[in-house]
Amino acid sequence: MGNCLSITDPSPEAVSEKILKALPVETPFKFPSPLPTLPQGNGFAKRTIDLGGLEVSQVSTFNKVWSTYEGGPDNLGATFFEPSSVPSGFSILGYYAQPNNHQLFGWVLTARDLSSNTLKSPLDYTLVAKTESLKIKQDGPGYIWQPVPPDGYQAVGLLVTTTSQKPPLDKLRCVRSDLTEQCEADTWIWGTNGGNVSNLRPNIRGTQATGVCVGTFTWQPQNSSPPSLSCLKNTKLNFSTMPNGSQIGVLFNTYSPLIYLHPDEEYLPSSVNWYFSNGALLYKQGQESNPNPIESNGTNLPQGGSNDGSYWLDLPIDKKAKERVKKGDLQNTKAYLHIKPMLGATFTDIAIWLFYPFNGPARAKVKFINLPLGRIGEHIGDWEHVTLRISNFTGELWRVFLSQHSGGVWLDACDLEFQGGGSNKPVAYASLHGHAMYAKPGLVLQGDDDVGIRNDTAKSKKVVDTGLGYEVVAAEYEGGGVVEPPWLNYYRKWGPKIDYSVDDDVKRVARLLPGALKKAFVNFAKKIPDEVYGEDGPTGPKLKGNWAGDEK
Repeated sequence: MGNCLSITDPSPEAVSEKILKALPVETPFKFPSPLPTLPQGNGFAKRTIDLGGLEVSQVSTFNKVWSTYEGGPDNLGATFFEPSSVPSGFSILGYYAQPNNHQLFGWVLTARDLSSNTLKSPLDYTLVAKTESLKIKQDGPGYIWQPVPPDGYQAVGLLVTTTSQKPPLDKLRCVRSDLTEQCEADTWIWGTNGGNVSNLRPNIRGTQATGVCVGTFTWQPQNSSPPSLSCLKNTKLNFSTMPNGSQIGVLFNTYSPLIYLHPDEEYLPSSVNWYFSNGALLYKQGQESNPNPIESNGTNLPQGGSNDGSYWLDLPIDKKAKERVKKGDLQNTKAYLHIKPMLGATFTDIAIWLFYPFNGPARAKVKFINLPLGRIGEHIGDWEHVTLRISNFTGELWRVFLSQHSGGVWLDACDLEFQGGGSNKPVAYASLHGHAMYAKPGLVLQGDDDVGIRNDTAKSKKVVDTGLGYEVVAAEYEGGGVVEPPWLNYYRKWGPKIDYSVDDDVKRVARLLPGALKKAFVNFAKKIPDEVYGEDGPTGPKLKGNWAGDEK
């Protein structure tokens, strides 16, 4: 028991019923409306998936085992659950855990042997953590157990009990090693000064990756190695579990997000075709004085190749046309969908791409003063995206990724705002000028100590309903069923690279500030992210890392 945490226990009576009832985790999340009825076809939303002799089912009903009420996100603790309503013939692979700061919303996989000996009971259990000496509010002591698998098998989850007695050996199953892959810790669930609980995900993730997330958690002690756990592997990766065209239509009409633009936003999105038809130009290195108009669907754009700097796009030359096109056209906005398998084709990601002709200048907040930053942050051409992650077991939306500058954030569906009126459409907010996506209106500051770049969001009448105008532009798993538009395979920049010194802009802003604020701003300016400095057009969606990989 060298990995065991032993850190002291107020009595169980210290946990009041009032605290228990106040926790969001005590209320299971429900979508505003029932899930849609899907057209028949393929193996999508059939409740089970065959991974190659091992059939798995997604279970999202649980019985509570143990809770702690301190530590973790928002210092509200975490709750550990045993899967309930397990389908007949299926076995538990591990327990589920989540923070107490949001509603109960999660899943684990259970499994059934379809061939021979894909599942076996553990030989024993090892106690990896116990909380009887923790000085926190808790439901009495909790004990976290690691299964000891037979030779040739792997554990893919842990168990939790409220006594020091080992769980029964038939409580869960270990999985044959050839049906498992390496995994890593993902989102933090709970922690103490002795270690942390995190959920697990496959190390390698992407459209062709075979790793399958089990929905279980791991314990990471601070001063020793974590338990040896694996994810599952889909050895039958034929994409038969992916949705067909008609199912995609129903799914997107159900979950298509609304994106609110800031009421002061002047640089609106548009469709790519509108941008090309309104005077966007294709430039070639060495022939800068003779740019070419672009055909409405990009048919005269160079295809494939690499981002070698030999071509780029730009706004119209005419000054009035340039200013008009920079501002986009909300009525002609279109969402472009990339449908892709993820996590061993147990989930479908719908990446929703929006194009803006222009990314506006950044603004800074220096304590109580707000300041424009001149040209800093400006660039021609701006691609932003939101990604829906949908279960291939049920067709249910589980997570949403919101792109934010060079990164982004995943949110569980239970943490989203929905449109209202019984709609299952989530809501996102695009920041003023920069168009980064956020889940809630307000200010997010890129910086620290109340000094940084402002990301302002707010609800307004300027809104993109992605479900009203969209086009599926890629779904590689369909084997040519979706014809990709020519512009998608243009691999160069969507705007020119313009080098200029930002020092003048920084000095100009600094001159407006008194001593202490000036020093704080200058120190911050040294840390402004690279994507904000200079003016450099972005590459298109296909050159982003998430096109074939997972979101970062």
